[in-house]
Amino acid sequence: MSNLDEFIKDKYNDPYWFVEFVGEIPNQLRVQDVQSKKEYLDGSHAILNKPSYKYNGKEFVPRKIVLQYAKTLLNFQKAYLLQLPVTLTGNDEVVKYYSQVTRKGKYDRLNIKLLDKVLKYGQVAEYVYLHNGVIKSKIIDASEGFPVYDHENNLLAFVEAYVVDAISYFIVYKEDVVEKYNNNGGDMRMTERYANLSGLPIIYHNDNELYENQGKSELDDWISILDSMEDLISKYTDSFYKFMNPIPVAIGQQLKGQGLPTDVIGGGVNLDDGGEFKFVSNQSDYKSFETIYKTLVQSLLDVSQTPAVSMNKTDISNLSEVSIKLLFQLANIKAGMNEVFMREGFEERYEKIRVLSEEYKGIVFNDDEYDSLDMVFQYAQPSNDKEIIENIKLLRELGGMSLESMLEKSPYTTDVQYEMKRLKSEEPVEVVVDKVNDDEDKKEDDKERDLAV
Repeated sequence: MSNLDEFIKDKYNDPYWFVEFVGEIPNQLRVQDVQSKKEYLDGSHAILNKPSYKYNGKEFVPRKIVLQYAKTLLNFQKAYLLQLPVTLTGNDEVVKYYSQVTRKGKYDRLNIKLLDKVLKYGQVAEYVYLHNGVIKSKIIDASEGFPVYDHENNLLAFVEAYVVDAISYFIVYKEDVVEKYNNNGGDMRMTERYANLSGLPIIYHNDNELYENQGKSELDDWISILDSMEDLISKYTDSFYKFMNPIPVAIGQQLKGQGLPTDVIGGGVNLDDGGEFKFVSNQSDYKSFETIYKTLVQSLLDVSQTPAVSMNKTDISNLSEVSIKLLFQLANIKAGMNEVFMREGFEERYEKIRVLSEEYKGIVFNDDEYDSLDMVFQYAQPSNDKEIIENIKLLRELGGMSLESMLEKSPYTTDVQYEMKRLKSEEPVEVVVDKVNDDEDKKEDDKERDLAV
């Protein structure tokens, strides 16, 4: 009896155990949390629930300004890590094959979607499969995926559950088989069962202080700050309509019967000697608003580890490479943390691709060749390209950098292996440079000889 069978027997003892498992309170609370995050990103913010009230005897509808900064911050983190495709390095044949699998399976696009889901909802699942000889993956949303762990946090199975047209569908992923169920017609029944070629889905999740095997949405750290910003700017906008209406005040005796001439354009108030007439209104304390709002914005940038310069909050000019690195230091730290769990998922994916390739496509690499496979994440950090190229050139001339390393560090190279292949098919750069120099020297010699004659 497998560990999963023992788990089901001890806890459920029901052939349709997954129905009860999905309906358990912790799982449903997590699904509700994911759904609330989706609604927030769709625009359902707390400020929209602000009720109307009476003001000066009339109903006053307050301003409800929605700031979608959360999307901007999420897009920045996502693009900063994966805007440039992940570069594979290692044995030439291994890299060539896995690069081909990446292109055919559209994995560069899939990687961005995976990171997007983790940042928004804390976790996501990826299932690798073989379709018509092509290795592909599908994403299982956090609101539909339910991993099954034992008491030691070992993944035993995975349940995908969703409802369409009032019919509940369940896909149960086990280590060796995949089973599909639904309750179409009223009773739960199995509709399909087939071999699982790649094993259990891959679970991507970031760090969570409370749960080791469950992630935490980035929005949890931002929403309270964003709610305060929306409330502050909405109230300040209302102040122009509620408190900035001046009240006319006349001080002293108003003269009667001696109005202004009728041919005078406009109107006025005629007061006794020493009288005064003015409009009284509340003074707008815009400095306090500006200070509080800037503090909230800076807090949001600090918590999300987003450089102020990337949000147009800082003026810059003529920065060196070191200055750029300092400005984006927090972004690099955050990208490094995101890289950790993405790299773990990618490594598990390549293990599954290796199994599918060896057993069903006959493509085999030995352990040494496969272990040479590595990934290089290229952060989308602005750079002083001229300074970088000069440093690379100097190292190359001193013999401190190989051609492949030079291409990896070059800001103009996206596919190192393809560029290496191109260079091999061309005349070596050193030979070309020497040939050009020889031609120039020959021209100079010919010119001097002609002048001498």
